[in-house]
Amino acid sequence: MRIDVVGRDVEITEAIRTHAEAKSQKLLRHFDRTQLITITAGKADHHGSFGVEVVVDVEHHDPFVAHAAGPDLYGVIEGAIAKSTRQLTDFKEKTKIHR
Repeated sequence: MRIDVVGRDVEITEAIRTHAEAKSQKLLRHFDRTQLITITAGKADHHGSFGVEVVVDVEHHDPFVAHAAGPDLYGVIEGAIAKSTRQLTDFKEKTKIHR
């Protein structure tokens, strides 16, 4: 399982990278067939707002994509991870029902 943290017009410091990787590790608890997690952070506008996109690639399904925006990069990362968590848990519950 690989976690990529990418910055678009934002420098990804070691603190941001470790925070994003630590938060994205929680996604593995919700769905164990995760192959790749890509976190892309960038400037949403010129007023200091940040945008984050989290793409979770899983086996036998299209990737799950979550977006979040706000003034605090750490909070935006947590918001996007929370959306990805909801998507994965909903998908897991859906697969349990169909079995």
